[in-house]
Amino acid sequence: MKSIPQIQKYMTTTPCSVTSDTTVEEAAKLMKAHGVRHLPVVVVEGQKYGVLSDRDLKYAMSLTGFDARTAKVKDICEDSAYVTKPTTLISDVSAQLAERKVGSALIVDNGHLVGIFTTTDVCRALSDICQSRFN
Repeated sequence: MKSIPQIQKYMTTTPCSVTSDTTVEEAAKLMKAHGVRHLPVVVVEGQKYGVLSDRDLKYAMSLTGFDARTAKVKDICEDSAYVTKPTTLISDVSAQLAERKVGSALIVDNGHLVGIFTTTDVCRALSDICQSRFN
């Protein structure tokens, strides 16, 4: 029987990220340019991480009087991201995403952001695992 793979096998490595003081406009442009729906946010004050999702952006942009040119990411992002290590089993990370009802996990190693694992990565991993184990 094969062992359950670690998240580092399927995570997206070196994700683009922003600081909490980045403007919402800059973050939106970055997300569009890279074709991503989740953007890691490094909080300036230390080793705390957040996530800006496309849902956060859409909601903020729908508010009357919201100015993306001056608003900061820290004002609209989820400020307590699910963070785990690259050696965590994919089954554990996937279970946590489902339990927490979130779309991404930030992968941190030795205090550095090294990856992101999103629901898109879950689908790729499931496909790969099914192909390798059932074909």
